[in-house]
Amino acid sequence: MRKNSIKNTRVNTEVQRELANLIREGIKDPRIHLMTSVTGVEVAPDLKTCKAFISVLGDSEAKKNTLAGLKSAEGYIRKQLARSINLRNTPEIRFILDESIEYGVTMSKLIDEVSRQEHAQEVHEDGENGEDNQ
Repeated sequence: MRKNSIKNTRVNTEVQRELANLIREGIKDPRIHLMTSVTGVEVAPDLKTCKAFISVLGDSEAKKNTLAGLKSAEGYIRKQLARSINLRNTPEIRFILDESIEYGVTMSKLIDEVSRQEHAQEVHEDGENGEDNQ
C-alpha cells in the first residue's frame, strides 16, 4: 500500500475518528485534559505504526499531563482500536503533541495587532494633515 493511496487515507481517517472517540469517551484518566483533540493520524503503509497528532487547549502542564496519560493508556487504546477497526495489524500508536493550532491563533493575534497599529497610525496622520489644511 502506497503512503498516499486511497486505502491508506481511509485507514488514517478511520483511526483518527476512533481515537477521538476513545479519548473523549473511553479513557477515564484524570490527567487527560478535557479539551484534547486528535488533529491528524499517519498510519504506516504496513499498518505496524501510527503517529497520532494531539492538540491540547491548555497550559504546558496540561499538555505534559495529557501526553503522559495517553502514553500510559496506550495498551488499552490499542486494544479498543483492534475491537472497533478490522485491520490486519493494529498499529502501535505514538502520540505527538501538535501545537499548530495554537501557533496559528498566536500568529493571527499578532497580525490583528499590527493591522490595528497601522490603522491607528493612518488615522493619526490623517488628523494631523487635516489640521494643517485649515
